[in-house]
Amino acid sequence: MPRRVRVASPSPSVLLCAQSLANQILSDMWNGKTVSLVLPTYREKDSIRRVLEEFVATSWLDEVIVVDNNAEAGTREEIQKVNRGDLIRVLHEKRQGYGYALQTGLLAATGDYIVSIEPDGTYGAGDLKRFFVFGEDFPVVLGSRAAVKTKNKDWGFWRREVNILYGILIHLLFHTNVLTDTGCTYKLMHRDVIRRLSSQWRETSSYFATELMLLVVSHGIRFVEIPVTFQERVGPSTVISGNFRLFRLGLVGLRQILKSRFFAD
Repeated sequence: MPRRVRVASPSPSVLLCAQSLANQILSDMWNGKTVSLVLPTYREKDSIRRVLEEFVATSWLDEVIVVDNNAEAGTREEIQKVNRGDLIRVLHEKRQGYGYALQTGLLAATGDYIVSIEPDGTYGAGDLKRFFVFGEDFPVVLGSRAAVKTKNKDWGFWRREVNILYGILIHLLFHTNVLTDTGCTYKLMHRDVIRRLSSQWRETSSYFATELMLLVVSHGIRFVEIPVTFQERVGPSTVISGNFRLFRLGLVGLRQILKSRFFAD
């Protein structure tokens, strides 16, 4: 008679571990698309841990890239306290400037969908699903802080209205979608769009956010704008503090728009 072979049943702990692994594999990604989150950091020590934990908790991220742009002391220690730290990769960009830092992160990201935010507490993970839904049909999804009314000391009347006016100007000059916010840094881009535009990146400071949007528009890449929740920043801003800086930011933004339309490389 053939000899019977008894196969031992896996223990409950093994089954639980296997189920947990399967759930993790299925929970990461969005409808089969891998997702990268990119965050440049400079002066966000007091908010970066909370922001990272909020986004990681969605279970949609396959990797998180934090770009240390000569960040203040203690920032890396805060990052190390985050649960699921295995998802997080910290890069160091020595060249000072938001543009340098974000470019480094975008080029290092491997996801099909690449989302960028700032870790200062202004943006939340509650809007992330909306980006993914629209990202299925559009290669670029832009956040808008002006699409909904926001009570926020960092989002004053003139800052909001200038963004709306510049959006109208871009719409008229480029015959494109209606825009309401030209400076929002909450974006989703398909990886191939980033690779396509990277050779034309010129701005290395905070003006890179507007340059990136203008490159999308001027190249005729399909995009859509969606509302996002804009909360008060944790700690002072190094970019928009003071009326003079806001005025200068507005002038540079106008120059960028006109240059992109009439004097593009």
